[in-house]
Amino acid sequence: MRIILLLTLVISPLLLWGQTEKTISGEYTYYADPNMSIKEATVAAIENARLQAIAHEFGTLLTQDTQQQDKVMNGNETNYFMQLNSMEVKGEWVRDISEPETTREILEDGTLVIKAKVEIEARALSNEATDFEMKVLRNGTDIRFMDTNFKSGDDLYLYLKTTVDGYVAVYLVDEVPTAYCLLPYSGDDDGQHPIKRNQENIFFSPDFASVDDKDLVDELKITCSDEVMELNQLYVIFSPSPFTKAIDHDSGGHVSGQLSLPRQLSYKDFSGWLNKQRARDPKMGMKIVKLKIQN
Repeated sequence: MRIILLLTLVISPLLLWGQTEKTISGEYTYYADPNMSIKEATVAAIENARLQAIAHEFGTLLTQDTQQQDKVMNGNETNYFMQLNSMEVKGEWVRDISEPETTREILEDGTLVIKAKVEIEARALSNEATDFEMKVLRNGTDIRFMDTNFKSGDDLYLYLKTTVDGYVAVYLVDEVPTAYCLLPYSGDDDGQHPIKRNQENIFFSPDFASVDDKDLVDELKITCSDEVMELNQLYVIFSPSPFTKAIDHDSGGHVSGQLSLPRQLSYKDFSGWLNKQRARDPKMGMKIVKLKIQN
């Protein structure tokens, strides 16, 4: 009886996990704005194809993915979020089953058209995920510096506020794709970064760090390896329950003995770690912000 009960306890979560993830496909034809590059339009077409597939499978309700920007009008700065997704969906993308397929053409009026086909793994959103407030800051630690459009060499800071005590991790995924662990800091051997509720946290600046963390803070500058532009994704992960960062390794990038690149791991390993964490912890919340970096 003990053996049967133990097997039931072990197998049940695996069955539940498998039931929530589905393989689905979708297509989307994207008509680009005149000021968009081919790279930006291709990314948008693929994202919309994924979204179309998820909406068809799980329905529409809630947007997970936003791009934050600052805008100056008549000398006054206004902050807003520009929705990347044109509809609200009740599911989320887990991974691509195969490489997205894209084709492009130029219409007679000069409009760039990108057609995308995707086959993905997706799952329904959990209603238990803990919400939190997050803003990306460029070249300043005040909220008025909120922006996602970076120039190579700009400083990156992150504002975070939660309503409950918990733990946070931050990863940057580039176009390779490679995942870089930005938080916990590279010198933190604990692998966890706790934060307190109702506190306005500013990360990557020693001026706002606690006494214990002040010497650990990694100050970040965004760089662009592409000649013109690079599109990165910033993953901010929060949970009221303790969790440790993914297994990573030294990037090998050092200048004058100082670490010039954060610790890294492959996107496949990062995605696998993240999927397992979220499957085990229904209260884990995540926000993804797109960063546009230009030389």
